[in-house]
Amino acid sequence: MRKLASSLIFVAVAALAAPPAFAQSKSAQKEPASILPDKFAGWTTQPDYARASFLSADIARETGHSSEGRMYSSGSRTFGIEVQRYTDPSAAYESYTAQLAIGMFPGDLKVASAVDRDHGRMLILVGNLVADVRKPGELSNADLQTIVSLLQSAAEKTPYPPIRGFLPEEGLVQGSQRYALGPAAFAAALNALDRTAFMDLTQEVNFKIGAEAMLGRYVLGRGPQEVLLLLAYPTPQLAEQHLHHIDAALVLHTETVRTTVERQGSLLSIVLGPSSTNSAQVLRQSINYGTQVTWNEPSHTLTDPPWVTVLKNIFLGTFFFCGLALVLGIAFGGFRVLIKRLFPGKVFDRPKDLEVLQLGLSGKPIDPKDLY
Repeated sequence: MRKLASSLIFVAVAALAAPPAFAQSKSAQKEPASILPDKFAGWTTQPDYARASFLSADIARETGHSSEGRMYSSGSRTFGIEVQRYTDPSAAYESYTAQLAIGMFPGDLKVASAVDRDHGRMLILVGNLVADVRKPGELSNADLQTIVSLLQSAAEKTPYPPIRGFLPEEGLVQGSQRYALGPAAFAAALNALDRTAFMDLTQEVNFKIGAEAMLGRYVLGRGPQEVLLLLAYPTPQLAEQHLHHIDAALVLHTETVRTTVERQGSLLSIVLGPSSTNSAQVLRQSINYGTQVTWNEPSHTLTDPPWVTVLKNIFLGTFFFCGLALVLGIAFGGFRVLIKRLFPGKVFDRPKDLEVLQLGLSGKPIDPKDLY
């Protein structure tokens, strides 16, 4: 009975102690601090804001999406803003391009932005943050700059993916840019650009190894619009390997008969369903991509000193060697004279070790001692 009673007491104590521990673990997971203030530049927040997101649930899960939104008012003017937070700037750029619409034109801010006049909205990209502003026409340029400053103070400073700069500028339809780090964004981009026939490429691209995709729609002359797909891989070897996989997948579709894959370094380029082989080649030639091999090694700049310095160094060097020769000569001569005086005929000029060649013209032999 005593053992049973002690066991019940132990269970009761553990049950009472469990909720505080759970509450402590929940409080340890703090949510990110709010970016949007209650007031700024004469605008005051309102209690209710119904957000209508243009981002699909699949892309939101793929990019690690979280957001906060507020409605602001100043007199009779109102506007809404939703700030979307992502894991890194690459994920934010994927979400930013996924929310673009054909016909949106760049904003006049110093950061990436796009304006949709038809739906009365504006997208602003800063680091790993995307701001969706509703009714941006109610805001002045100073108000927009204040919003950009708020985003910059809370955003990550790592760079955006370099592949976004590989798309050609000429002929690009604004709002058609699409960046994908995963299959959800890639499938959404093909659907938005009317290239659903290439959905099978989603598996062949293999985003699990770090592949990146960039798409854009182009108008070349009076012909039909073309869609350019760029695929960047971590190494040229992986790009070459997936080139064969993608090429084999394209052969299986009769509607993609003119679609080919080309590799340049770690980049694959595909014009999806081109109207002609010539238009695909023209579009490929305008890609802003180049490879180069660099070798960093120590280097220094050679500069000729003034001639006065050169002459000075020559004279100083000559005097130094002359003085050194004089000192060594005196030291060697003095040492020899001293040894000869202390040990005559024992160290230097020993007669028994001195040989004299004689012609024998006279009968008197030469004594070596006579030479000293």
